[in-house]
Amino acid sequence: MSAEERPDFDPITDRDTLSRFQIVVIALCTSVMLLDGFDTQAIAFAAPGIAADWHISPTSFSFVFGIGLFGGLVGAICTGVIADRIGRKPTLVMAVILFGLASLATPLVDSKTSLSVIRFITGLGVGGALPGAIAIAAEYASKRMRATVAAVTFCGIPLGSVIASVLASRLIPSHGWGIIFVIGGLLPLLLVPFIVRYVPESIRFLSLRRDDEALTKTLARIGLDGEEAAQVKARVKARPASGPERAPIWNLFTEGRALGTTLLSLALFLTLLMAFFLVNWIPTLATEAGIGTSAAILGVGSLNIGGILGSLVISKLSGRFRPGMMISLSYTLGAVAIAVVGQAGTSGTWLLSSTFVAGFLAIGAQMCTVSLLATYYDTRLRATGVGWAMGCGRVGGIIGPTVGGWLVAASFTMGTIFVIAGLVCAACAVTVFGLGRFVLTTRPDSAPGVDMPATKTARTV
Repeated sequence: MSAEERPDFDPITDRDTLSRFQIVVIALCTSVMLLDGFDTQAIAFAAPGIAADWHISPTSFSFVFGIGLFGGLVGAICTGVIADRIGRKPTLVMAVILFGLASLATPLVDSKTSLSVIRFITGLGVGGALPGAIAIAAEYASKRMRATVAAVTFCGIPLGSVIASVLASRLIPSHGWGIIFVIGGLLPLLLVPFIVRYVPESIRFLSLRRDDEALTKTLARIGLDGEEAAQVKARVKARPASGPERAPIWNLFTEGRALGTTLLSLALFLTLLMAFFLVNWIPTLATEAGIGTSAAILGVGSLNIGGILGSLVISKLSGRFRPGMMISLSYTLGAVAIAVVGQAGTSGTWLLSSTFVAGFLAIGAQMCTVSLLATYYDTRLRATGVGWAMGCGRVGGIIGPTVGGWLVAASFTMGTIFVIAGLVCAACAVTVFGLGRFVLTTRPDSAPGVDMPATKTARTV
């Protein structure tokens, strides 16, 4: 479908403030992302207890960590395509149920092999939920606030990591390592009924599929009366139909999207390589440098809290500059801040301060990079595009901790290791600068589509 044939539903959601309906949808999608971050970090906190119970070395868990992230890679790519075929909502629900059940089953395993299998399955669900959550949240935000909403939604991942670290430090010593997976399994399953009840299917997806009944119900929930809804549907019917076969992965590289898709994929690869390297190795490197265990663990929390706050500020400022430029600047400054982390020596205060600044700039920019995915691709390709790029990011997430292990084994100093991590962050800056300079100002979905009638105030959920 060409740009001129795509229905444009932005005027439906374009209001000066978010309605209650929009807030609920975005909050639920953010909750899914929070559980993603919770589960991704939970295995790292549980590993020492598992190793003690099974009498194995903690270093043998590298494959377990990697297979879970690989499952996330497969899930992100595959379910992105599935979502563009059967819908965002059913794919999201199935993915949340999958990783909830897999997490609940984790305490029942009794070997590294079975743990690896269950972590792969969990990763499928966790990675699979991500494209749908981001796509739905972005599509129900106003066009003006879409980049900010995508960044806020992605904030759920580091927030979930922070919550997991706090709960694990308090509950695992008294209840055992399995408790973190019980919590990580029950919460997604408890969230499912709310997703089913309150999260709608994408109105753009429904229009492309010509699902008149579902489109009517969704337009009513948004606040269009009968006459306005009839105008919308009449304009939709005037457009050529778009079947599910229109969203294969290779379409991400056609119609002028090849450079944009390549740079977005590279940006996600580099930024998640950097992020997973930092999250996995800051505690070990800081402890070996002589910093206390408590401060070393809090360094990761400080990094994530800085990332959450940074993403909000960076996304807010991004609208004042050329697309991608503020994110690129933040990566550049973040590269310096990451290098400074390596100069902490034995100072816990230095570590906590520098990781907060590094998180604010580098991790904050990482979360805002995801917003570029939500705004670059059109409706029929958005979930596929997000899934593909996040899949590339998951590859980086697998490689990051591995590279960190090689550097530590090669006896590089803490300062040198963090300089190398800073260089990866600088590469992110160059990649996003290229996006802003050569791609985002001429993205392929920038052409206007169907004009929409003005809408009344949205009804409550």
